[in-house]
Amino acid sequence: MSSPKSPEDQQSGEDRGDLSGDLRSVLVTSVLNLELLDQDLFRGRHYWVPTTQRLFGGQIVGQALVAAAKSVSEDVHVHSLHCYFVRAGDPKVPVLYQVERTRTGASFSVRSVKAIQHGQPIFIFQASFQQTQPSPVMHQFSMPAAPPPEELLDHDTLIDKYLSDPDLKEKYRVGLNRIAAQDVPIEVKLVNPPTVGQLQRMEPKQMFWVRARGYIGEGDIKMHCCVAAYISDYAFLGTAMLPHHWKYEVKFMASLDHSMWFHAPFRADHWMLYECDSPWTGGSRGMVQGRLWRRDGVLAVSCAQEGVIRVKPCISDSKL
Repeated sequence: MSSPKSPEDQQSGEDRGDLSGDLRSVLVTSVLNLELLDQDLFRGRHYWVPTTQRLFGGQIVGQALVAAAKSVSEDVHVHSLHCYFVRAGDPKVPVLYQVERTRTGASFSVRSVKAIQHGQPIFIFQASFQQTQPSPVMHQFSMPAAPPPEELLDHDTLIDKYLSDPDLKEKYRVGLNRIAAQDVPIEVKLVNPPTVGQLQRMEPKQMFWVRARGYIGEGDIKMHCCVAAYISDYAFLGTAMLPHHWKYEVKFMASLDHSMWFHAPFRADHWMLYECDSPWTGGSRGMVQGRLWRRDGVLAVSCAQEGVIRVKPCISDSKL
């Protein structure tokens, strides 16, 4: 089922509406293209694996949503999902996704998904789907002001700029080189990126423009939601560490749970503004919240996550 068109879709000239199918996003052709093994049983493949050598949480959320969406009719769309990460994912073996058709109602349907590796669940997931039901009762927050993505440096250029600064401390240089070496299937442009001198005075807030690499097209709104689920976990939990990087080094960081609410149609291969903040961190956990905005100011998705964060004091802030 094609996604309803919005004013944002008219911006296709600058947002890749003119690209051919030969440049289709790897998120659609590979990462979120599950293999059907049996009724409501799927197998997922891996693409990008972080330097932690644990599966990327966004991949598991996105693939679980693909599996759940295949068990509902075309006239219903996901409006929320809630999930827990219970074991680290092993990048050496595939993930099996087992769907349970918990409830199929007249307006709302619920699906549960269990992701399995080595015979054990690594992730549990529930999503609720709704038939479109217009209502005159509507409101939303206002989109924060931000320069358009065309005026901002892309991720690779920004990292090169940091690395060329002679005052960059070695601990930041090592981390940036690791990031630069990663083949991530999404594009990111930071809003108001900090200078080297500002890295010690950062608030637990950040905004960046984000979109899938490659072309997806209008397609099925469910697929755009699955891609957004993948995107939503990227750099999200790291927001909780922004005020503390100058003093502590992360030993271990992993998502514990993740929730999303889908409000309006959108294109995941168009630039969206990801507004992230961390209202609280403590007890070896960090809480983060996020909002994905369409370029026309419509709030498309809201997110929340808590993760475990274990740190150790930085050995030295001196340059090497």
